[in-house]
Amino acid sequence: MVVVVAAISLSSVMAASSCLSRRWFYSLHLFPRRCSSLPSSLPSDSPRIFSAAAALRLQIPRGSRGSRSFFPKKGQDLELECESLAYKGLGVCKVVETGFVVFCERALPGERLVARIVKKRKGFAEAYKLKTLSVHNNAVTAPCKYFGECGGCKAQNLAYEAQLQAKEQQVHDLVARVGKFGRSAPVDHPDSYMMPIVPCLSQYHYRNKMEFSYGTKKWRPVGEYMTASKEAENVDPKVMEFALGLHAPGRFDKVLPIDHCLLQHDTSNQVLAMIQEFGEKNVHQLPPYDVRTHEGFLKHLTIRSGRDCNTGELQLMVNFVTKDDKPELLQPLVDRISASFPQLVSIVNNVNTSIGPSSVGEKEHVLHGVGFITEHLRGLVFEISANSFFQTNTDQAEVLYRCVEEQCKLKGDSSEIVLDLFCGTGSIGLSIASRVKHVYGYELVPEAVADARRNADRNGILNATFIQGDLNKLTGDFGKDFPKPDIVITDPNRPGMHLKLISYLLKLKARRIVYVSCNPATCARDLDLLCHSQGGELGMETRYQLVHVQPVDMFPQTFHIECICTLELCT
Repeated sequence: MVVVVAAISLSSVMAASSCLSRRWFYSLHLFPRRCSSLPSSLPSDSPRIFSAAAALRLQIPRGSRGSRSFFPKKGQDLELECESLAYKGLGVCKVVETGFVVFCERALPGERLVARIVKKRKGFAEAYKLKTLSVHNNAVTAPCKYFGECGGCKAQNLAYEAQLQAKEQQVHDLVARVGKFGRSAPVDHPDSYMMPIVPCLSQYHYRNKMEFSYGTKKWRPVGEYMTASKEAENVDPKVMEFALGLHAPGRFDKVLPIDHCLLQHDTSNQVLAMIQEFGEKNVHQLPPYDVRTHEGFLKHLTIRSGRDCNTGELQLMVNFVTKDDKPELLQPLVDRISASFPQLVSIVNNVNTSIGPSSVGEKEHVLHGVGFITEHLRGLVFEISANSFFQTNTDQAEVLYRCVEEQCKLKGDSSEIVLDLFCGTGSIGLSIASRVKHVYGYELVPEAVADARRNADRNGILNATFIQGDLNKLTGDFGKDFPKPDIVITDPNRPGMHLKLISYLLKLKARRIVYVSCNPATCARDLDLLCHSQGGELGMETRYQLVHVQPVDMFPQTFHIECICTLELCT
């Protein structure tokens, strides 16, 4: 039975699902207050959030809940028509006759397709696209030969202007609904907080870092959705294969072999192809790691690119992550690629004996050259080691950091103290150090703190202090290492900021907070707590006013989006 459905516009449906990664969040009301400018579809009596499914359900508009007369079965095929995109690029659809909501992976606006239900929830379902019946609006031909099977660049077949429009709308919807700020006035209105998205000039070859995985089972696309049990029927578990590439979507044990990625530099692709070829021919000398049996040697491969600080020429780093501390096994491969590519100035081996998927090693060996590469950013030179965090799109990071500096509204008299939270290798703080009195950076990863200090020394910056500490586990001593800051810059990872840190910021009362986020859903949640805390969950009298939201497209061809949110202390 095939049921015809049509799509609805619901850009923020997936917003809160990624907000649930920490236990402390479970105790928060996601929708405790109503804002007069919010859509009336949001329930005023929203319960506490206990699961990702509940978070999804809260954002389904009234009138779109599943009908008692229609409950699709798992495995049932549906004909869908998509008109809009949800957060993270999901197509949002509903059954015309009943209003039952269906979220479909890889469905794009205007596309008619056949999809299969893979998961049922209370009030909605999730589907997997089987085939396209008619192409979507703003269709373009995806240039990548792995498109459709690789889980990376899901927006390649959507025109770039349409990608930008979808990302800007997603940020706006999340800030308006999850953050409870309501819809922004038009850009030219004095009360507007939403700015137009900043596009990226390079839509391909923009990444300076790509991480690939080794595996013993190759992903062989069959053109249709298969369950893991059905797929296992056609696989001989005794046969060890060599696979180097990216994980197939939703599969931790299957690797899609890749020898050319359009997001990284052409020379990086040549290095990848040579390593791929060498591995195929020497699979028994360099066996790939099996995530099920935990046997094997090669676990991950990371290729990073930078520029020589004197000549500006390309520099490459290759990092082999292995299970065992046997660097001598890699030497024949190291000799081969280092002789073929003079751009390879650093080849390292990180040893990771754990059974987890982490690519950060417990020990590191330098097998060729030095243990780092360099990169230019905002007039500074940065050393990048194998495990350093550095913005993966260098050219667009120039744009991002310039926007951050503009939003700091520095006085220009070098009198201000800046607190740089989640500072990584210190790139944001160091880029503005020449215009402030002092920068204090906090970062969890010890290697990143060491890189930040080294980068400050390399650039002759004396007014920057970097401190190692866990911002998710604040103690009463936090804040004694620095004077009260005038400006706080915070750039947390995807889970956002811990409740203790938000409480600290409200007590700190810095005049301005610039929040840089790679996850607009958790960012919107944190903005709500910072701006609507008076008489709320935190019991604080301090609160901030949201004055500026600036989306920046750092990752073309994907549905990931960066945004800069500026808060001013309410007087």
